[in-house]
Amino acid sequence: MITVHNSLTGKKEALEPLEPGRIRMYVCGMTVYDLCHIGHARAFVVFDVIARYLRWRGLDVTYVRNITDIDDKIIRRAAENGEAIDALTERFVQAMYEDFDKLGIERPDSEPRATDHIDEIIALTQALIERGHAYAARNGDVYYRVASFPAYGQLSGKRPADLRAGARIGIGEAKEDPLDFALWKGAKRGEPAWDSPWGPGRPGWHIECSAMATSELGERFDIHGGGMDLKFPHHENEIAQSCGASDAGFAKVWLHNGFVNVADEKMSKSLNNFFTIRDVLATHRPEAVRYFVLSSHYRSPLNFTEDNLATARVALDGLYTALRGVAPGAEPDAGVLERFRSVMDDDFNTARGLAELKAAAGELNRAKDAGDDETSGRLAAAILEAGGVLGITRQAPDAWFQGDDVDGDRLDADGIEALIAERRAARDAKDWAAADRIRDELDAAGVVLEDGPEGTSWKRG
Repeated sequence: MITVHNSLTGKKEALEPLEPGRIRMYVCGMTVYDLCHIGHARAFVVFDVIARYLRWRGLDVTYVRNITDIDDKIIRRAAENGEAIDALTERFVQAMYEDFDKLGIERPDSEPRATDHIDEIIALTQALIERGHAYAARNGDVYYRVASFPAYGQLSGKRPADLRAGARIGIGEAKEDPLDFALWKGAKRGEPAWDSPWGPGRPGWHIECSAMATSELGERFDIHGGGMDLKFPHHENEIAQSCGASDAGFAKVWLHNGFVNVADEKMSKSLNNFFTIRDVLATHRPEAVRYFVLSSHYRSPLNFTEDNLATARVALDGLYTALRGVAPGAEPDAGVLERFRSVMDDDFNTARGLAELKAAAGELNRAKDAGDDETSGRLAAAILEAGGVLGITRQAPDAWFQGDDVDGDRLDADGIEALIAERRAARDAKDWAAADRIRDELDAAGVVLEDGPEGTSWKRG
């Protein structure tokens, strides 16, 4: 039985699909106005693994992850750049795919864009007006009436009375209450706009996800996920909108991944500790970054440091070292997979899942030392199967150790082989100084040479 921590109830509970054998999951995706950062890597690796694991457990998963391609930040950035909004968003969508592909984040089953769901957004807004949960203001905006929804705050634990204390209505707003939020924003000069019953305008950010989620998955679905930073107000507002417009209940289970800290401090541009995925992949291998992300439980804070990334790389090297030289068997070791399943069934505990793989690698090394090829093959097959669920051990061991998938400047494989050939020629000529110089050059480039009776092999350190 799979159990999950449901943010809505604050409890761990059995994951019981609304429809037997099927899971429908919506995850808040990127607002495409800038490059993805390491916090995004954490969130989307986590939900990629959740989708993979549910499928591995035999469930039919429909995974929807949206793209927000119109909102205040996008409009502001396009204006700053003197760039068309469509050009800006498409550029960053492609950058997102490049980063996610390197991290092994699989594409969702559906990836709706907000601008393709304007009709659904307008219909949802109209339904809220008709049910008394929203109102059209004199300035062309449409606002959600928070006071009309008694359950507001059920996800975040925030009380409207506390939120209202000290809150104020901003200049240019026409709200009844400071807590009310915009569903539809009346058109402003120079901004994109669509026709609506309330005049030209564009959607608010929160209504976009309610419309896309229900359009893709129906009014009631199994899982809604996202980062802890979205819990309030975004997800709280999604619940108010969706439950206000329909009595179906919206998402049954809410999953939230924890924050990423940098050296135990909150990641922030103002603290100069803000890293894009591309910053990190300039010096670290993507699969090692993925391993690092999964080394903490998804709900726990993740502490981003060079030491922790190095630890992840060493651990991943250990798995590949164990797998090296072993032909995986046709049948995986059942005990390893059962232990992996047991810990992952407990709220997708990837940290313990990785610990089980490390333990299996130790068993594999002992079987190799004993010359037990049959046991070795079964253990290797189990490590590869469970690793595939986590999105690691995707490469052949030799390819891993000689891999060149770091984005920064590095010697490529051809360059390394050329230097090894030069060193071999120097050794044949008994020019030991030249041979040592080449070894030192390769060592400085992070290349480890292993001399043996059959010649020199190499791997990246």
